[in-house]
Amino acid sequence: MAIFEKDEPESVEIKGYELKCPVCSNKLFYTRNAQLNTAVATFFNIDRANKSATCFVCSNCTHISWFLE
Repeated sequence: MAIFEKDEPESVEIKGYELKCPVCSNKLFYTRNAQLNTAVATFFNIDRANKSATCFVCSNCTHISWFLE
Protein backbone atom coordinates (compact mmCIF):
# COMPACT_ATOMS: atom_id res chain seq x y z
CA MET A 1 0.00 0.00 0.00
CA ALA A 2 1.37 3.39 -0.98
CA ILE A 3 1.67 6.11 1.63
CA PHE A 4 0.67 8.85 -0.80
CA GLU A 5 -1.97 8.74 -3.53
CA LYS A 6 0.51 9.98 -6.18
CA ASP A 7 4.28 9.65 -6.40
CA GLU A 8 4.88 13.28 -7.35
CA PRO A 9 3.78 16.32 -5.31
CA GLU A 10 1.19 18.60 -6.90
CA SER A 11 -0.31 22.02 -6.35
CA VAL A 12 -3.64 21.94 -4.48
CA GLU A 13 -6.68 24.18 -4.69
CA ILE A 14 -9.15 24.42 -1.77
CA LYS A 15 -12.42 26.25 -2.50
CA GLY A 16 -10.77 28.33 -5.21
CA TYR A 17 -7.62 29.17 -3.24
CA GLU A 18 -4.17 27.76 -3.95
CA LEU A 19 -2.87 25.96 -0.86
CA LYS A 20 0.42 27.31 0.46
CA CYS A 21 2.32 25.72 3.33
CA PRO A 22 1.92 27.89 6.46
CA VAL A 23 5.46 26.99 7.57
CA CYS A 24 7.67 27.34 4.48
CA SER A 25 5.31 28.80 1.80
CA ASN A 26 5.86 25.82 -0.51
CA LYS A 27 3.06 25.15 -3.01
CA LEU A 28 3.60 21.43 -3.75
CA PHE A 29 1.97 18.70 -1.67
CA TYR A 30 1.57 14.96 -1.45
CA THR A 31 -2.01 13.78 -0.80
CA ARG A 32 -3.29 11.05 1.48
CA ASN A 33 -6.46 10.20 3.39
CA ALA A 34 -6.55 9.57 7.12
CA GLN A 35 -9.28 8.12 9.29
CA LEU A 36 -10.22 10.17 12.35
CA ASN A 37 -10.58 7.49 15.00
CA THR A 38 -12.51 7.98 18.21
CA ALA A 39 -12.07 6.02 21.43
CA VAL A 40 -15.71 4.89 21.47
CA ALA A 41 -15.68 3.52 17.92
CA THR A 42 -12.38 1.77 18.56
CA PHE A 43 -13.71 0.26 21.79
CA PHE A 44 -16.70 -1.21 19.95
CA ASN A 45 -14.53 -2.20 16.95
CA ILE A 46 -16.48 -0.02 14.50
CA ASP A 47 -13.70 2.31 13.34
CA ARG A 48 -15.15 2.26 9.82
CA ALA A 49 -17.97 4.51 11.13
CA ASN A 50 -15.53 7.35 11.82
CA LYS A 51 -15.05 10.27 9.43
CA SER A 52 -11.96 10.60 7.30
CA ALA A 53 -9.90 13.63 6.30
CA THR A 54 -7.78 14.52 3.30
CA CYS A 55 -4.23 15.39 4.28
CA PHE A 56 -1.84 17.45 2.21
CA VAL A 57 1.80 16.93 3.15
CA CYS A 58 4.23 19.67 2.18
CA SER A 59 6.88 18.27 -0.14
CA ASN A 60 9.50 20.59 1.40
CA CYS A 61 9.07 20.67 5.20
CA THR A 62 6.49 17.81 5.62
CA HIS A 63 3.97 19.99 7.49
CA ILE A 64 0.53 18.32 7.28
CA SER A 65 -2.63 20.30 6.51
CA TRP A 66 -5.88 18.43 7.29
CA PHE A 67 -9.25 19.03 5.60
CA LEU A 68 -12.60 17.39 6.30
CA GLU A 69 -14.62 16.35 3.26
